[in-house]
Parts: sequence; structure tokens; C-alpha cells
Amino acid sequence: MREEFRILAPTAILGYGFPVTSFEEGMKREPHLIAVDAGSTDPGPYYLGAGVSFTDRDAVKRDLEIMICAGFARKIPIVIGSAGGCGGDSHLQWCREIVEEIGREHSLPLKLALIGSQLNKDFLQNELAKGNITPLDPAPALTAEDLVATTNVVAQMGVEPFIEAFAGQPDVIIAGRAYDPTCFAALPIKLGYDEALSLHLGKILECASIAATPGSGSDCMMGYIGDDYFRVEPTNPARKCTTLSVAAHTLYEKSNPYILPGPGGHLDLTACQFVQETESSVRVTGTKFVPSETYTVKLEGAKPIGYRTVSIAGTRDPIMISQIDAIVEAVQERVADNFKDLNLDYNLHVHLYGKNGVMGNLEPTPSTTGAHELGIVIEATAPTQANADTICAFARSTMLHYGYPGRRATAGNLAFPYSPSDFQGGQVYEFSVYHLLHTADPASLFPVTYLSL
Repeated sequence: MREEFRILAPTAILGYGFPVTSFEEGMKREPHLIAVDAGSTDPGPYYLGAGVSFTDRDAVKRDLEIMICAGFARKIPIVIGSAGGCGGDSHLQWCREIVEEIGREHSLPLKLALIGSQLNKDFLQNELAKGNITPLDPAPALTAEDLVATTNVVAQMGVEPFIEAFAGQPDVIIAGRAYDPTCFAALPIKLGYDEALSLHLGKILECASIAATPGSGSDCMMGYIGDDYFRVEPTNPARKCTTLSVAAHTLYEKSNPYILPGPGGHLDLTACQFVQETESSVRVTGTKFVPSETYTVKLEGAKPIGYRTVSIAGTRDPIMISQIDAIVEAVQERVADNFKDLNLDYNLHVHLYGKNGVMGNLEPTPSTTGAHELGIVIEATAPTQANADTICAFARSTMLHYGYPGRRATAGNLAFPYSPSDFQGGQVYEFSVYHLLHTADPASLFPVTYLSL
């Protein structure tokens, strides 16, 4: 029986932080790998479309400085997946500059491996024409026009590019957009550990101690993989992994509780068993990997659709609250009437927090009355920032002074926490590419470059 392969996952997303004491406890377990997922589509399309990180630079540097200094001193490789949050070329460069800055400041002769994931749009146009790009439900079919309008397109890499990068024995791997488990799973798979168990362990470690109880995305988790099992345990004694917490996290972000799709195939979880090994650790067995007939990677892209202006207000008037739906409708009609001759292209939304403001029309228990106060967010989008400003300002002033039946005061209906009351949100993006690319050679999509400091 071979030695367990040990992985330290410091935090759920690079930049979310972790207690140094938890990290030090993890280092006492002598990990063979320190890996961290740095990205997600959860913050929305803006960061991919604009090419900027959704995590703060100082916070990312703080996490990386601790990881790199500890790993380099012990010859433990550091692996970063979905660098910069979205994994595009600009995100990869952003993260690279931070790593190089840390190397210079600490006089570390680091060897870096960069794995690109942003795809050329001409290449994608050719693949689209060949029928190699298919929708990922519920996305519509991709069009050539969508690709032209899209600013950045990345592909989610599997383990193959990481395995190729490890061949150069880098100190740090900085990867573009990656399927979340792969930055944890690639090295054990390269060393001959079971593919299914490695990916399932990566699925747990990608969110660090969120899979513990009490859960936290800002604390460390250890993973151990053997011949026919893996184990997970938090490094903070205040947290514990339980069969419930680990099994529940296995269900995380999945439409089918027994199937976890990824590049080149899916995990079959029907035979999984979760056993409480110690008070704080859980042992998992039974995961299977089922290869797909054709190898596919997920494409993600975003395109600009206009500019946004927002105004935030509140009301505590019970008479206004009782009529709020009619007032919002009347304000929208008033805005439309005021600018009808200008033929302005815009969208105007009023979000009512305290009244179905989170889920909107999907709210299973809609609120009609009973709130004693409402938070009101007026959001205008338009092809130009100036037009978005105009629509938001007019909607805000109309709602502020709108006369409704039973109104007792005429000084104003809304309270504004900020002055100025309106905020320019800048350019707005939407996901325009959320599709599968069929490929015979997944590694070829993700070039590996080595650099030395």
C-alpha cells in the first residue's frame, strides 16, 4: 500500500484569506501539494468581460505570500487554478505579476509555469462552422455574431494541461480558467492515484472548509488520497468534517445528485460511501469516473450590452408600501412617456428589498403586505452612460415626488442614504458564450509556458 498523497487547500478562493494558525497546522501534516482555486462565474459576467479580477490584489498577495514562501522552502509545488478569478489572458498576467513581485521581495528564484485558457475568436469561429460548439442547457445556440460581440472567451481545462506543466517541475503553476477540482487532482492522477477519487477529493477541497461544520470559505482543509479512498479534515480544531457536511458538499453546484460532469467525462457517485473516521475527518470510497464519448470543455464568454446607473433609497411610509407595485408601474409609465419622443433605448428595473427583492418572480412565498420598510434600488441600463444617468435620475425624482392616494406628506417619499444619490455602474456585460467545445486534443487548447525569476 503506497503512501497517502497529502494536499493542503488554504482557502475557498484565492484572496478570501485564512488564519495563519490553520495554515501552519496544515504544514505540520507535510503536504505534497498546496493548491487553491481562484475563480468562479458566481460574481457574474462583468469580470470576465472586462478582464479584471473580482478579488482584491492586496488580499490575493497576502494569501500567495504565505503559500509561496512556505511551499518554496519545503519544495512543495503551489498550484493556482482559474487565476485572477476568470482565467483570461489579462487575469493570468495580473496573477503572474503578483507572484513575480513576491519572488523579488523574498529573493526566491521561482520557476513558474503559466497555462493559458483564453481562446482566439477566429479559432472559435472555425470550430463553430464545423459544428464543434454545442449549447450547454439552457443556453441558446451560439452564433457568429455572439462571438464577434464577445470580449473574452475562456475554456475550462481538465487535468491534462496541469500534468503537462508538472513535467517541467515548476515551483508555482498559474493556470487560466480550470474545472475547479483539477488544480488539486492533476498531480495525484499524474502519480497514479485513482482519477475518480482524485477529482472527487478536488471537488471537496476547492471550497476548503466550506465542507466542514461550521463551514467557512476562509479557512484551511487537508485532503489525503490512498489507493481506494480519500479523507478530508479541517486544520482548524474549531471545525469538523462530518459525513453530512462532506456528503452535502458533494451535492454542491450539481443538477443531478449522482452525476458530476467535467472535461472528458463525469463522476458517478451512486456507490459513494461516507464514513466518519475520527471526530473531525471523513473517509470516502466508491467514486467512479465515466469517460464521455467525445472530450468536451466548457466555454465561457461575456459581451458588453450597455451601461448602468443605480440609485438606492428606502421608504417607511405604510401607505406607500401598501401601494408600491402600482407606484412602481406608474413611475415606469411616466418615464416612458417623458422620453418617448427621444426614442431612447433603455431598461428600467426597480428592485424592492423587503418585498421579493432577492428572488423576484421566482419567490415561492411572495410578500404582498406586512413590511414596515422597503429598500428600493432603481436600476437603469442604456447603450450609453449618459442615457442610463438620464433614465435613472428621472425615475428617482419621479418616485421621490410621486403623488399616490392617501399620501400625507409632500416633502418626499424616499430616504436616500447617500449623496450623490445616483451611482454610475459603468459598462454592463452578459454571458454570451456558455457552451461546450468538442476537441480531440484537450491539452492543445491550453499552452504551457515556463518562466524563471
